[in-house]
Amino acid sequence: MPSLSSPPAATPSHAFVPETRFGLWFLSTETWRVHVLQRALNDLQALAPDLPKGGAVLDIGTGQGHSLPELAQRFRPTQIHALDPEPDFAERCDAMRQAAGAPVTLHHAPAEKIPLPDASVDLVLCHQTLHHIVDQRSALAEVFRVLKPGGHLLLAESTRAYIHSWVIRLLFRHPMHVQRSAPEFLAMLGEAGFEVKPEQVSTPYLWWSRKDLGAFEWLGFGVPKVREETLLNAVARKPL
Repeated sequence: MPSLSSPPAATPSHAFVPETRFGLWFLSTETWRVHVLQRALNDLQALAPDLPKGGAVLDIGTGQGHSLPELAQRFRPTQIHALDPEPDFAERCDAMRQAAGAPVTLHHAPAEKIPLPDASVDLVLCHQTLHHIVDQRSALAEVFRVLKPGGHLLLAESTRAYIHSWVIRLLFRHPMHVQRSAPEFLAMLGEAGFEVKPEQVSTPYLWWSRKDLGAFEWLGFGVPKVREETLLNAVARKPL
């Protein structure tokens, strides 16, 4: 049986906005696994090809757990901590936990109150999770706290331009008043104490992140050169 820590007391119910039924279904699709999750991890590793292997890895917003085998294969950790505030996430991610190939401890807790000691993890993945959290600054402060000096945060986020689009408003649920642009996310990382090198930041303009779902490009109109970015991938480091 997986180890599952208890949620901290007095967790505010509004701290994390849960997905819709459509969103939960989408998280189980090949589109999510290949075009969203794997594509982001490929990009993040390309931004920082010398990321260390081994040690403890924390996955924030584990959901159905598709990130767990990916993290185990790519970073060969000795321990994975999987954190999610959804009450049934242990059941949802059980198959992926068993397939991970590395020890996984599940934590039913919000990112604003990570139940881990200071400086206890080497790498944190926050993939398409921060924009679900209302108090994003507190979550980043917690990530900074649990990372070892020199540890890395792999951040992959959808920006305000994407979250506020009509497609996402229709099908998904988010705290709309806290969404940020790519520069605002980067500024918040700096305010939290992280170092982010310009060469370790990318803003891919993937088809699924556009209002037209890539139709204009498919019809031959090309990609707009002047635009508000819809995605942000960044490798942030806690200073030594």
